[in-house]
Order: sequence, then structure tokens, then C-alpha cells
Amino acid sequence: MNAKYFRDTAWSELKGKWGQAALFTFMYMIISGALSALGIMDDLVGGLLSIFVLLPMQYGYDISFLEYARTRENVKIEGIFYGFKNYGRVLLTGLLVGIYTFLWLLLLIVPGIIKALSYSMSFYIVKDNPELSSEECIKRSMEMMDGHKWELFCLGLSFIGWILLGIITLGIGLIWIVPYMSTAYAHFYEYVKDEYEGKRN
Repeated sequence: MNAKYFRDTAWSELKGKWGQAALFTFMYMIISGALSALGIMDDLVGGLLSIFVLLPMQYGYDISFLEYARTRENVKIEGIFYGFKNYGRVLLTGLLVGIYTFLWLLLLIVPGIIKALSYSMSFYIVKDNPELSSEECIKRSMEMMDGHKWELFCLGLSFIGWILLGIITLGIGLIWIVPYMSTAYAHFYEYVKDEYEGKRN
């Protein structure tokens, strides 16, 4: 599968749904932006908010678009808070991914990027496999991404033009661009998940 397939799939599925997806993203940005603004006033507060509040919210955002990719049902505003329903497991997974990625980045930038790509499916796996521990979710992400890291890297690169457009519009365009990317990434997860499960069976 190439990047164009995932972009085209996401674009097609968002037709008629852009308004709801943009509203959901706008609400997410408002809440996370307000929390980030509070953190600017105090480094300690900012660090704690990023870890204990914004991380689960990121999970909720990603999972909302995974569910959208599967059901085509409108994303719900309360989806932003999905991460707080399974708070401990989501938080620990996000923390471990962050720590492992940071340690690899201390060695060299390229190995750090490669590892970040390896860990990138961890939140989706948390959602789909409640029986797995955080460490097991990260390990499964690495297994799923074996042979697919370059594909995901290229998918990310293919959005550079869109991201620049979002920046040029003072961030307003990102309200539509971010859900577009999130839907494409959700379908990429479905692709590597299906292949992984096929090999296991």
C-alpha cells in the first residue's frame, strides 16, 4: 500500500463529514490549547498537564478517528476524553513510548525516528487489546511495524504540503488537515493489523 491509497481513502470517507470532524478537532485544540497556556505560566504545571491530561486526550483523539474509520459514524465530542476511561493503562503506555523514544533520540536522531515509527501503533493496540499490558502493546506495535516503518514515514511526508498550508492559514486550515491525517493513519493501522493477524493465523 502506498501513501496515496491511505490519503484517498481518508478523503473519500470524510466527504459530507468534514464539518463534524473539523468541529471535533476545533474543540480538541481549544481544550488542549487552554491547558498548554496554563502550563506556560509554570514549567512544573506545564509538564504535569502534558503528561497527565494532554496525553490521555491525544489517545482519545486518535481513537475517535479509528472508530470513525471503522463505523463511518460522526466523531463525538466526548471522544476527546476516552483516554480517561482507561487512564492508568493509557498513561503508562504513553509515558513508556515517550521515554523509550527519548532515550533512542539521545543516541542518534535517525534511530530515534525509526523507534518512534515502531511504537506508533501502541495507542491503537491499547484500544483493541484490553488484555495486553502497556509493555506488551508497545512490543506488538514493534512487531506490526516490522517492514512497514518506511511506508508510515512516507505517509507522514506526503502531508507536508498540507501542513504548510495549515501554517500559512495561521493554523486555521489545521482544523481540517489534522482529521484528514488522523483518518489516514487509522486506516494505516487497520492495514498493518490485518497483515499481522493474517501472519499469526
